[in-house]
Amino acid sequence: MQSLELRWRSRDGLTLFARDYRPDAGSTAGPPRAPVVCIPGLTRNSLDFGELGQWITGSGRRVLAVDLRGRGESDRDPDPRHYQPPVYADDIAALLAAQSITRAIFIGTSLGGIVTLTLALRHPQCIAGAVLNDIGPEIDPSGAARIRGYVGKAPPIPDWEAAIAYVRQINGTALPGQTDADWEAMARRAFRTGADGKLELNYDPQVLRPTNALVERIAKWFAWRAFRKLAGRGPLLVLRGAHSDILGPATVTRMRRAAPAMAFAEIPSVGHAPTLSEPAARAALQAYLGSAP
Repeated sequence: MQSLELRWRSRDGLTLFARDYRPDAGSTAGPPRAPVVCIPGLTRNSLDFGELGQWITGSGRRVLAVDLRGRGESDRDPDPRHYQPPVYADDIAALLAAQSITRAIFIGTSLGGIVTLTLALRHPQCIAGAVLNDIGPEIDPSGAARIRGYVGKAPPIPDWEAAIAYVRQINGTALPGQTDADWEAMARRAFRTGADGKLELNYDPQVLRPTNALVERIAKWFAWRAFRKLAGRGPLLVLRGAHSDILGPATVTRMRRAAPAMAFAEIPSVGHAPTLSEPAARAALQAYLGSAP
């Protein structure tokens, strides 16, 4: 199944992009089901959700996989200060409005989950349910330091062989089960051919904005408030890579205390973040989507 291409305008005039997966007519019997909006991680894009989008449409749901501003086919922002969750959340709300979607289920991986939490504060009426993939209101400092160590800092990449080696280097520990074909597919999502014919990162290298300790403490307070609000908007599923250095077990324990109805699944043998193709992830998603509105 090929996705349709959607473009919409942000409030500040950027052209943004999403891939639109539509279910077959035969799979839409019964009452309409909320569409699913997939939001990728910090340096990732909508291509990460291609296989998942097609799988979800089999249950009769429409799937929109987005490129956040500065990634993939979406415009890069001339002002890097706009690369922050409140702006991304407003961009997603603009997409829903452009598509006349009143409520959706959000699947957010890493930063995508933070955007989903931010939606719970800024646009709570649009949330029918949520899946947080290896992210919560607190981020383990070791994982945050690891990400800061590579974002926007890729060495010159002369060819696709080097691109494959690069994505394997930064993700190999977290995804030990990947095949050579998997690494090539990931590289072709992570890089693109630039105007000069050379390979370049498929995101703006300036997407990671530095913060100070005070801002981080304030953000953590708002994140827990957002999490409690998100849990009250609809069914919630949290996935954690068993070896994640971003979502720690202690944070999961606090999340389960704050949201007793929260469903949870730990994905064996992977770190940050599960690709959502793992059998345990698919089983959890199937159970969640089967009962969600």
